[in-house]
Amino acid sequence: MSIKSKIATIAIAALAVTSLAVGSASAKPKFHPVTGALIGAAVVGTAIAASQPHYIVHRPHRHCFMKPARDVWGNYLGYYVRQCHVHY
Repeated sequence: MSIKSKIATIAIAALAVTSLAVGSASAKPKFHPVTGALIGAAVVGTAIAASQPHYIVHRPHRHCFMKPARDVWGNYLGYYVRQCHVHY
């Protein structure tokens, strides 16, 4: 579950809780107006974040292994060298 999904879930849960608190018909509010503003800002921020395009950056993958060192005639030189292939 991604961060955006978690934030959206929390925002929806908070919206449900505040709608239950606001739904009762009493003269006094059940919560402070600043709380409602913060929850509203969270809901709007979540909607904006969810509407942005997602870009995936593909980085090259490097595969390294040890290979025996050889001279130009193919003779083993007595040590190993690291050889890496980069896969794009």
